[in-house]
Amino acid sequence: MWPMHPETLLVSAARPAKEVDAPVNEPVHLTSTFVGWEAGGGADRRVYGRMSNPSWDGPEELLAALEGVPDPQATPALLFSSGMAAIAAALHLVPVGSRVIAPQHAYNGLTSLLESMGDSGRLSVDQVDITDTVAVVGALEGASILWLESPTNPMLEVADLPALTGAAHAAGALVIVDNTFATPLVQRPLDLGADVVVHSVTKYLAGHSDVVMGAAVTADPELQARLHAHRTLHGAIAGPMEAFLALRGMRTLALRLERSQANAAELARRAETARREGTLPIAAVRYPGLAGHPQHALAARQMHGGFGSVLTVEVAAGSGEDGTEPAEDASAAAADAAVRALRLWVPATSLGGVESLVERRRRFAAEPRTVPAGLLRLSCGIEHVDDLWDDLEQALRAAAAGNRAHR
Repeated sequence: MWPMHPETLLVSAARPAKEVDAPVNEPVHLTSTFVGWEAGGGADRRVYGRMSNPSWDGPEELLAALEGVPDPQATPALLFSSGMAAIAAALHLVPVGSRVIAPQHAYNGLTSLLESMGDSGRLSVDQVDITDTVAVVGALEGASILWLESPTNPMLEVADLPALTGAAHAAGALVIVDNTFATPLVQRPLDLGADVVVHSVTKYLAGHSDVVMGAAVTADPELQARLHAHRTLHGAIAGPMEAFLALRGMRTLALRLERSQANAAELARRAETARREGTLPIAAVRYPGLAGHPQHALAARQMHGGFGSVLTVEVAAGSGEDGTEPAEDASAAAADAAVRALRLWVPATSLGGVESLVERRRRFAAEPRTVPAGLLRLSCGIEHVDDLWDDLEQALRAAAAGNRAHR
């Protein structure tokens, strides 16, 4: 098939052959095993449901194509039962005792797993500020994996992916990039030097908050074979119905992302204006699309077609009677009050669905203390932006009024 734009590929790929009376969509294959009588079975044989399922083929090939794998049929992506399963498989690409360089701000499931693997002696871990390219490069000696998120969760920091992947390879390290926040429509880490890309398919790819699934993508057949062997032996496979739902969700990814990114950009602009003018209790706004973001120019070079659909707003608690900065618990209380006052935004963890979600990230014990206590992570959905802003504005005003009443 001729080269297609990603928007077209999302809709047209992974379909049955166009034959009379053929279904338009691939069916769900609910089976645990496959007919066969030869001993063993090569990579091209189904054999058993833990090894392969036709329901995986479509989304795996489509995701590989979106991430820029040259031959998606030969080296498809691999679906996993969850994003954490994909992360675990990628971390097991290196032997026991290996050293991992990871961001100081990252998905707390990753940081918790790294801590657990460190405690057990499986890996040693050094956390770095990924925005400090010189410092990251200096930490690479002796490392087996450089793990990157860009933008990071939840601080929305942007890493210089070409510079860091080049330095990591020079040091003999694999580069693994979590591309969940950006999606392959905004950023393709394999094109920027990454060896493996992981996704929480739960988020933007499936896109409707009804599937838990992960994926790992690589253009290297040897790495893909090792990831496949890990999935088969550890059993962290996706269900056929979940694979069907994920593929159905991917059909509308381009449209959903276009709307949610537009919402995020406009909300970030309005929130930053309100912060600057002092009309709302906002201490900081973070979004890579804002000109004031520290890595805005880098994000503009690496991210195409948008800057993602997540922004953060740090709720200001106001100064004390003596003019001192508010304590962390006051900032947390102000942010919690804002969340409770919201009517349209859904207070829930996760992101990437059609509905807009909000959460105070420091409510989780695993979140780093360097994440501000009053920081709200906003995952923008596809609602009308004015309704989202009106709700956020009234909630922040209500939180500010309550804060003044208690002083």
